[in-house]
Amino acid sequence: MLRIENITKQFPGRGKVFNNFSLEISEGDSLAITGPSGSGKTTLMNIIGSLDKPDTGEILFRGKSLLSLSPNECAEYRNKNLGFVFQEHLLMPHLTIKENIMLPLFATKISDEAYYQKEEYAFILMKRTGITTIADKYPEVVSGGEAQRASLVRALINKPSILLADEPTGSLDPKTANILGNLLVELNEELGLTIITATHSEALAGKMKSHLRLT
Repeated sequence: MLRIENITKQFPGRGKVFNNFSLEISEGDSLAITGPSGSGKTTLMNIIGSLDKPDTGEILFRGKSLLSLSPNECAEYRNKNLGFVFQEHLLMPHLTIKENIMLPLFATKISDEAYYQKEEYAFILMKRTGITTIADKYPEVVSGGEAQRASLVRALINKPSILLADEPTGSLDPKTANILGNLLVELNEELGLTIITATHSEALAGKMKSHLRLT
């Protein structure tokens, strides 16, 4: 599904983060990327998400080079194929939980029929993640775990091929982090969703099928 071939990436004053680095990720895989701060976890996630580019090398998604895409094509690739979850939920405070979840749908034109279908899908996901009771509440009055689950549903609303989760449990207490980690495993198994997570949590990393340690 995704192939990273011999990439090199360096930053001024920091040196090379990657040097001829390669990685292959299969459909339906779940991969944890761990390592100390500065080892390149977030950089690698940004490269996979086409938010950054390597200095040399190649990135292939289903055989197509991501590095050959125009900015508009990169945006389309992200919107159609990727879902993003971050350590901070990044929910819009002036929107309800449901409105936050539906927000990605407005990145492109959508028909009323397609919107209603997505609305039904959002309800299924909200029920699956246990947040239907907070649909009409605002982010400031829900718990951190509820907000992070809402962020997860928002990332899944367009049925992405890959979920990129950067420290998704970093701001959660151990019990809530465990619940979210188990939820990711279930989504991987039930939906065949490919999951790539960068994390400092060995507990979360242990739930994934594959583990990449950066140094």
